[in-house]
Amino acid sequence: MRNSVINTYLIKEFMLSTMNVFLIFLAGGLIMNLREEITYFSDYDVGIILPLALSFMIVPSILINIFPFIIFLSSMWVLIKLKQKNEILSLKTFGFNSGKFVYLFSTTAFFLGIIILLALSPFTSLMVKYYEDVKGSYDLDKSHLASITNNGVWVKEKIGSKTNFIKSKKIEGDLLLDVSIYKLNEKNVLIERIEAKSADILNTKWIVKDGFRSTFGENGSSQKFEELTFKSTFNKEKLNSIYSNLDTLSFYKIMTEIDELVKKGYNHKLLEEKKHYYLSLPFFLILMVCLASIFCLNSNDTRQNIYYILLSIITCVIIFYLKNFSMALGATERIPMVVSVWSPIIVLTLFCSVGIIQINEK
Repeated sequence: MRNSVINTYLIKEFMLSTMNVFLIFLAGGLIMNLREEITYFSDYDVGIILPLALSFMIVPSILINIFPFIIFLSSMWVLIKLKQKNEILSLKTFGFNSGKFVYLFSTTAFFLGIIILLALSPFTSLMVKYYEDVKGSYDLDKSHLASITNNGVWVKEKIGSKTNFIKSKKIEGDLLLDVSIYKLNEKNVLIERIEAKSADILNTKWIVKDGFRSTFGENGSSQKFEELTFKSTFNKEKLNSIYSNLDTLSFYKIMTEIDELVKKGYNHKLLEEKKHYYLSLPFFLILMVCLASIFCLNSNDTRQNIYYILLSIITCVIIFYLKNFSMALGATERIPMVVSVWSPIIVLTLFCSVGIIQINEK
């Protein structure tokens, strides 16, 4: 009974510190992103409500991506707090060794990771998708861009003095389906229109098939065609790069619909990388707790807290850098994608295992 009360107290303290750190990062993220959104919409008469709303949509997704760092700081916070109150020494008299603290906090962090994957990920992915759709609608006013929204594929490009507006129902493999192309002159007057069932966009010279072409002006005409060549600045690879933000996809969607996503144009290797990133998240959170515990529980001298805080933060930054570097190697196919995601986890597990054994003996 006594142990259950103590366990509840420790978990409550850990959750409270996690919430405090999360709120601090949330406030900082909103301030920084709001400044960016205001700058972005400076040429539009949208007021402050839209930039603020968009900030609230995108920041939670950013925080999930850095949640291991939040867990690390939360673990540092609660352990230093317990040390300063001498509660760690008091609890050790009741049979609590250092390993017990690590077990309670790491188990809590693991379940937080599960909650993020199953409950928060679908919610934040929808917000990021809506965020991109809203900004994409404003992007359409710019001179050279592409956007993929729920309403289809939109392309605006300027070639010489001409401007092309291209709309398609969807992209499927190498093809754009149900394509509409509008060509405007330098005075933004419509001079040509193409409607077709499909367009092969593997290269910048599109092969447009089964449609009709209309020209406007004094010598305007309209004729059907089976195939024609249309020159664009976009191709399949460039359009697929729009799918680079995989934060619009939830863990559940990637796990259950990965084949369908590939058919829609998503990069299979990037999807695999994101899937394993999600799968590794709960274990990464455990390791962040272990890492913080190694620094905080290695000594009972509270005077060294500042030293351990600085050293641990530097170590954590290095870990995040090496993890991103490893994933970059996987993205460039220098090493297998799965290895790029899990190798930092494995190395950190070995390091933390040795450290936990050492602090548990003290």
